[in-house]
Amino acid sequence: MSEKQADNSKTADNKLASYSTKEKRLKSPGFTWPKLRLPGRSLRLGALGLLSVFIIGLAGGWLGAYSYEHNRSLSAVTSTQKQQFISNESDLIASIAKTVGQSVVSVDVQSQTTSQDFFGFPQTSNQQSSGTGFIVSNDGVIVTNRHVVPEGTTNVSVTLADGTKFDNVKVIGRSAASSSLDVAFLKIEDSKGKDLVPVTLGDSSKVQVGDKVVAIGNALGQFQNTVTSGIISGYGRDVQAGDQAGTSSENLTDLFQTDAAINEGNSGGPLVNINGEVIGLNTAVASGAQNIGFSIPINDVKGLVQTVLGSGKLEQPYLGVRYISLTSDVAYRYNLKTDNGAYIAPSQDGTPSIISGSPAEKAGLKEKDIITKVNSIKLDDKTNLTSALSRFKVGDSVQLTVIRDGKTLRINATLAATPQA
Repeated sequence: MSEKQADNSKTADNKLASYSTKEKRLKSPGFTWPKLRLPGRSLRLGALGLLSVFIIGLAGGWLGAYSYEHNRSLSAVTSTQKQQFISNESDLIASIAKTVGQSVVSVDVQSQTTSQDFFGFPQTSNQQSSGTGFIVSNDGVIVTNRHVVPEGTTNVSVTLADGTKFDNVKVIGRSAASSSLDVAFLKIEDSKGKDLVPVTLGDSSKVQVGDKVVAIGNALGQFQNTVTSGIISGYGRDVQAGDQAGTSSENLTDLFQTDAAINEGNSGGPLVNINGEVIGLNTAVASGAQNIGFSIPINDVKGLVQTVLGSGKLEQPYLGVRYISLTSDVAYRYNLKTDNGAYIAPSQDGTPSIISGSPAEKAGLKEKDIITKVNSIKLDDKTNLTSALSRFKVGDSVQLTVIRDGKTLRINATLAATPQA
């Protein structure tokens, strides 16, 4: 206890003692003068007291009745507001489903795979699979996942929400197998005079945890335009995704996590905000968990969309470094003073961190450099280097903010096309 506090405590005790002492004096038998006046004063005080009690009681009753009715009114209003909120939310989701749903397509794929039989001879098998996509241009360009149209795809058809089916669908291109962006582009070659409505692309950098979202997709490959809703549960998630057979897997980075149900067949479908804007490309779902789905932020795909719409072919921008996305744990492990950015870590397996002949090598990047920005795009837990670069086009010149030996440098690099593995 401080001295000031001790002084305050003493003062409080003295006040209580003084008050008690005064009451005792008024009740002292030897103090007769107050007694002469006490009865009359007591009678007058009693009458006033009764009147006061009556008035207070009357007022209290009125206040009680008012409070009861007021609370009943508030309860009724609250109940009405809740019903209105639920009604409004339902109407909103229905509106999104109707507006965006006309741009969502079911994707049916036929493909061939080659394997070896028991005796080691090659054998070819045909497969059928289904996924989802969404239209991004009036002339029929569609965005979907790379794994929806795998290597060996022989035929693709798409079906609109109204049942219109297009069989003559071309695979424009797929992101490189080594890329963490699981993206592919399709093109309806003949729209048969059908008006194709593109989606509106939103800004995924503005998405916050807790934002309401809607997922639309071809659930289980047979239920077209199934609509589910939920929230953004997290961002910047890195996962390893694979098919159910476990024959292939890929590392995906910088994903949104959502509890909007993403079922088998929903891959390639849109994740939509409450404004009806696509902010994500649904890609994967966690196995052995309930309602944990993952979606590629749409900003990571916008640069590719612009490239495809402009040139008619898919070219993915490429810098040519192997890096580790920094976190506080990674920074501690490598004894670094910054915990955000892309760390070009020294090679551990003999594979160079700066790829020979790449834009990174030509620009003069070195091992142990930390890239913290691409132009004005800051690299953090929401945006890694791959995500930032995907917002540009092949041939674009970008300025990299780099920390080297404690000094901040500005290095310009011209992005090339990602080599196809």
